[in-house]
Amino acid sequence: MASSTSQPEARNLPSDDGVARRLLDSSAQLSYDPLTEVDWDTPLDTSYHGASPEWSTLYGTAYWNELTEAQRRALTRQEAASVASTGIWFEMILQQMVLRDIYAKDPTDDSVQWALTEIADECRHSIMFARGARKLQAPAYRPHRLALELGRIFKTVAFGEAAYAAILVAEEVLDVMQRDWMRDERVVPFVRTINNIHVVEESRHMKFARDETRRHLARAGRLRRRIHAVLIAVAAYVIVTSMVNRKVYANAGLDEDRALREAKANEHHKSMMRASCSGLMEFLASVGLLTRPALFFYKRANLV
Repeated sequence: MASSTSQPEARNLPSDDGVARRLLDSSAQLSYDPLTEVDWDTPLDTSYHGASPEWSTLYGTAYWNELTEAQRRALTRQEAASVASTGIWFEMILQQMVLRDIYAKDPTDDSVQWALTEIADECRHSIMFARGARKLQAPAYRPHRLALELGRIFKTVAFGEAAYAAILVAEEVLDVMQRDWMRDERVVPFVRTINNIHVVEESRHMKFARDETRRHLARAGRLRRRIHAVLIAVAAYVIVTSMVNRKVYANAGLDEDRALREAKANEHHKSMMRASCSGLMEFLASVGLLTRPALFFYKRANLV
């Protein structure tokens, strides 16, 4: 999302302050402080998973069948920490894009105040994810260098519907899996609380991202729409393929090379990802962003 100094046409788009006002009201009524809501003091209980086992990248493979229950739990804890670390990375990108979008806009507008509220939410979420990963006894997983540099480029050049639709992609993918984790009694309680907080607050962010995507597309020409469709799809590919760091397998005591091979060929996990993104793909198709070139990247990421 470029600032209004570099994208003057964005200044003239009518904002929907009615949506922003409803989101602000909802935030005032139902928001959380993770520092007090999450149980940070109780030691980690290793008899629990870090995520629903069915969401593990190895679930359903021959390797998974060979693992003990303790190994499976150790793996899902490392995978959950990796997902959280990827979430922090993208939330930092999100915050910068939103700040650039509202940089020279009227701060008395509800839409600008909602954007600032969303940034505040994301700051709390990032701290919450970081503390959660540490409590799961995991290292600070980071995307590989190429992904980090592509993210640096994306947050600099993306504006309008490209920025907001990419935000939506990241949030929608996380939303479905976290809804499963927060209801699963096999998952360690503090992770369930983290997921519940994120799901509740991100539902407002997704509403705003959908509305902003439609609003910006209303004045987007055919060429811009097609270029941004591919840009969004590339961003989705990088985000999704960065969610589970390869080092989670070694840190869970597994054979990293074998685990990576079986995870890449795991049809169960691919089907879970596709199912989680069905609503997202319907939305992208409805606004003209699911073009044939874009589909190439969504298929590579196992999102369709």
